[in-house]
Amino acid sequence: MEFSSKLLEKAVHEMAQLPGIGKRSALRLVLHLLKQPKEHTQFLTTALQAARDDVQFCSSCHNISDFSTCEICANPARNHQLICVVEDIRDVMAIENTRQFKGIYHVLGGKISPIDGVGPAQLNITSLVEKVKQGGVQELIFALSSTMEGDTTNFYIYKQIQDYPIISSTIARGIAVGDELEYADEVTLGRSILNRIPFENSLRNH
Repeated sequence: MEFSSKLLEKAVHEMAQLPGIGKRSALRLVLHLLKQPKEHTQFLTTALQAARDDVQFCSSCHNISDFSTCEICANPARNHQLICVVEDIRDVMAIENTRQFKGIYHVLGGKISPIDGVGPAQLNITSLVEKVKQGGVQELIFALSSTMEGDTTNFYIYKQIQDYPIISSTIARGIAVGDELEYADEVTLGRSILNRIPFENSLRNH
C-alpha cells in the first residue's frame, strides 16, 4: 500500500495493530478521523489516554474499574457468597446485560492453554482459591467458554476447592460447545445462568 504522506502511513500502521483491523480498515478509519473537526479527534485521544492511564483492576475480582474496588464488588445489594468465574471482562459485561445474575464475579484473565504457554500461574486462580479457603463463599459458578481449554480450567479450579464446603456449578449448555460467552444472545445466556447444573454432573457428560 503506497502512501503520499509518511504521517498518514504511520497513523494507519498504528491503527492496524488493533485486533480485527486490517490495513484497509485502518486507512478508512484514519481518513474518517482526518475529515472530522479537530476537537472530535482530541476527545478520542483524550479518552483513550485517560483509560490507559487511570483504569484500574479491582483488587477483589480483577474486573476493570475506575477505583481499587469495582462497583459490583462494592455494591452491598449483591450476593457476595455467590461468585461467577469468567475468563475476562467481556464476559462480565455479557452476563450483566442479562440482568439475571445478582452475585459477584472473579475474572481469571484467560484460560489454561499449554499450547499458548498459559498455565495456572498466569491466571488469577490463587486469589480465587484463597477466597474459598477464607470462607464466606457459598457457590462458585463456572462460566467459562465450553471449549477444551475452558473445561480444563474449570476442572483445575474444581480440584483445588473440592474439599471445601461450597457448591460448584456450571452454566447450562444452552451455550453451544465452542462458543464464547460474549457472542451469546442475552436470553440464552441468562437462562444458562439461571438453569446452571452441579459441576459434578458436567463431568459425567465427558
